[in-house]
Amino acid sequence: MSEIVVKANSEDIGLRRESSLDEGALPLWLARLHRALPVDASVRVTMSGALPVPKELLIEGAGFSTDADKLVKERTLPDMVTLNLRAVVVGLNPSLRSADAGYGFAGPGNRFWDAAAAAGFIHELRSPEQAMLNESVGFTDLVKRATVRANEISAAEYRAGHVRLNTLFGWLAPKIVIVAGLTGWRHATGEKRTAGWQPSKLGGRPVYLMPNPSGLNAATSLDDLVIHLRTALHGPPTHS
Repeated sequence: MSEIVVKANSEDIGLRRESSLDEGALPLWLARLHRALPVDASVRVTMSGALPVPKELLIEGAGFSTDADKLVKERTLPDMVTLNLRAVVVGLNPSLRSADAGYGFAGPGNRFWDAAAAAGFIHELRSPEQAMLNESVGFTDLVKRATVRANEISAAEYRAGHVRLNTLFGWLAPKIVIVAGLTGWRHATGEKRTAGWQPSKLGGRPVYLMPNPSGLNAATSLDDLVIHLRTALHGPPTHS
């Protein structure tokens, strides 16, 4: 496994960090850096060593945009992922409420965390970092741009997100990927998919598609969401 030296320097808040990391620890290091900065703060980041994926992919996933030789913290959520997780949950994109709260599925009436607890899937509720470290469940999004509603995201953004995740999961190799939101996945793949195990994979990893847990999705009950998560936990059919 490659060792990477990463340095960050933000004159905006007087922040300086330097660490030598195994490659799997890099997304968490960047996520913690993102949390330490106010929105729109700039930071210089250097990474020395053989990166497992393009630097631009890591930067986007960590919730930064690029401005000349600096990175700028966006009002969004950073990826909370590492190598060989038992599952990664993929949201469509962060809501502004989630970006401000620091965790996904934070909108009023969103049933994800209740469903995850009832399914025995996640017990570290509303703490993506603890869920990753203690329960081997990671979090990311098809699109990192935060909006009030997911319908503000274009089909082209979803397709670009699909490309990013294909590369990301090819490196991280989670056991399964759970995508929460049928419409975004259909835009991302260009195919009218239904909930359940998908015929195509992401980065070679099995994908389970479940309905959006948003409270706006009245057609799907909390019990339905629990069933979907339990089905995903059992893993894909052996013939897939």
